[in-house]
Amino acid sequence: MQNKGSRQIVMSGIRPTGFLHLGNYFGAVRNYVRMQDEYHCFFMVADLHSLTTHPDTKELSTNVKRVLAENIASGLDPDKVALYCQSHVHETGELYLYLNMLAYKGELEKTTTFKDKVRLQPDNANAGLLTYPVLQAADILMHRATLVPVGKDQEQHLEMSRNFANRFNHRYGEIFPEPYAFNFGEQLVKVPSLDGAGKMSKSENQYATLYLSDTDDLIRKKVMKAKTDSGPTERNSSKPDYIDNLFQLMNLVSEKDTISKFETDYDNCNIRYGDMKKQLAEDMVRFISPIREKVESILSDERYLKNVMEKGAEKARVSARETMKLVREAMGLKYY
Repeated sequence: MQNKGSRQIVMSGIRPTGFLHLGNYFGAVRNYVRMQDEYHCFFMVADLHSLTTHPDTKELSTNVKRVLAENIASGLDPDKVALYCQSHVHETGELYLYLNMLAYKGELEKTTTFKDKVRLQPDNANAGLLTYPVLQAADILMHRATLVPVGKDQEQHLEMSRNFANRFNHRYGEIFPEPYAFNFGEQLVKVPSLDGAGKMSKSENQYATLYLSDTDDLIRKKVMKAKTDSGPTERNSSKPDYIDNLFQLMNLVSEKDTISKFETDYDNCNIRYGDMKKQLAEDMVRFISPIREKVESILSDERYLKNVMEKGAEKARVSARETMKLVREAMGLKYY
């Protein structure tokens, strides 16, 4: 891995809750794979973050391994990036503590995600949930990352990370750069759900979401159940959302000629949705099945996964130790 100083630093976290789906792949993982050759990348499995909403840890080990396997099967190379578990970098807890001294109750209570989570889990409004943005800031600032690939829902947290960095720098000296959202300057891909309602999601209708773990038959079944209608009655009419969704999905996995054929059929009012869905289903199977098979192969190799975690943790710890040495010195916590 090149020296950190020669390339910009990217940092992002992946929560180990549920299976990765097509939306995760096209919205995040595909960009991670592109970043690994151009940037110094830290990609973290956010197991500590998951405890704020999933305190039962019975399935945590299985979920962490699956997330690692799915990201590697999708093209992330553990030799090119630091792919690690959050809990394996103990320095994070120390920086989290120091940043908590710079975070204020009022601003934390106003965050949209905190208010949403408290509404969803009123009996588990824990302090970790309240200070979630502080831990997220510690994850990012620990590597002095300047680029953070995040969706719209995390931009408020990223702004708070900049605030905490600036407060620390103002009080103790310039240690942290400001981190900013990053997506290769392109529009983030939103993968539509199969039921025509919103985007694919781990928590919404699972039959409208295509997972990287779905079997070939399940993929076909889900796609064939996608909502359609009797077709357009006027040439070159605009598509309703649920039909446009099918074309968007086709654009992700199908050949240009195939898409062009169905676009022409639609414009000429002779589209056969059954044929279109069969084609989309087979193209999805062709896209997802090699990833699924690779995931299964990785998960069956415990030694390989252990090696990936150890190697990733060591890369992350080297960066963390370097940062924390500077932090302690800046804060005057070095007494001899």
